[in-house]
Amino acid sequence: MRALIASGGRGTRLRPITHTRNKHLIPIANKPIIHYAIEAVACAGIRDIAIVVNADSSEVQEAVGDGARWGVNISYLRQERPGGLAQVVALAEEFMGDEPFIFYLGDNMVVGGVTRFVEEFRRSGCDCYLTLSKVKDPERFGVPEILNGRIVSVEEKPKRPKSSYAVAGIYLYNRSIFEAVKAIRPSARGELEISDAHQYLIDHGRSIGFSEITGWWKDTGKPTDLLEANRLILDNITASVNGDVDEKSTVAGKVIVEPGARIINSVVRGPAIIGAGCLIEEAYIGPFSSIGNRTEIKKSEVEYSIILRDCKIHNVGIRLEGSILGNDVEIVQAAGKPLVHRFMIGDQSRVEVV
Repeated sequence: MRALIASGGRGTRLRPITHTRNKHLIPIANKPIIHYAIEAVACAGIRDIAIVVNADSSEVQEAVGDGARWGVNISYLRQERPGGLAQVVALAEEFMGDEPFIFYLGDNMVVGGVTRFVEEFRRSGCDCYLTLSKVKDPERFGVPEILNGRIVSVEEKPKRPKSSYAVAGIYLYNRSIFEAVKAIRPSARGELEISDAHQYLIDHGRSIGFSEITGWWKDTGKPTDLLEANRLILDNITASVNGDVDEKSTVAGKVIVEPGARIINSVVRGPAIIGAGCLIEEAYIGPFSSIGNRTEIKKSEVEYSIILRDCKIHNVGIRLEGSILGNDVEIVQAAGKPLVHRFMIGDQSRVEVV
């Protein structure tokens, strides 16, 4: 069995963070999202993986490499322009050959990995095996209609969903999926929809199995999803302190302090992770916070936030909460008179002030 991981697209809903990086490389608990997908596939015993990447960028290749660190072999397939998930599948036909495969959206996260879905697919003998998750907003996803324990239709982003389930971003197929993706036509938004490929399989008598994800699953397509995924991952970490914590500091709960980090006269309440080379001085780091490598936080408070590498948060008089800061961001106290808010903000940013 092989694996296909999608890492293309432009991540428009996560701008401005994605103006300068692929969304699949945004860190959750200080680790790129796509690494979780690779780990899940590797834990299921799959060794040959193809990752679909944007043709005009090599950042995923540079961040992931050849797969040796996970004990897998990774190949890269170039996508000239985004054209829908069914197009991503079509790109992988030669790589897959006659092998069944798992298709994993690289910006999705699921607790417990994918091993049980791989095993259930193998036992089922189905042509297509879908994972489903109950969601509050099914209209954002592909939605199955289920009658008498069978999926009888799948509709992409319906205005009137026929169930409260979303088809999650983990799919398992045999070779019949390539017939389907070749047969369908672009949707009204100009993309080859994977839901249309699933409907083609249903209409042509192929067997469709499914399992419900009973734990948590996240499609990290929006900033709130990133923060929630970060919370869920941090909630399951194991504490380890490999940096320096002085005697005036308090580190409570599940906290990872990576090598070279220094915590001085501060309070850190887990679950949280403090990246390598960070300086936390006279500061408070609250639960569900990920602090990227070499970031400095002085005389400031941060909680339920994702702070990327090389940031500076100095002398900020109000707690930062529910925030995402990109690399090399500075939030510092204004110097001199008059005392003002002074911003340099890129396109599609959002700032709330009090």
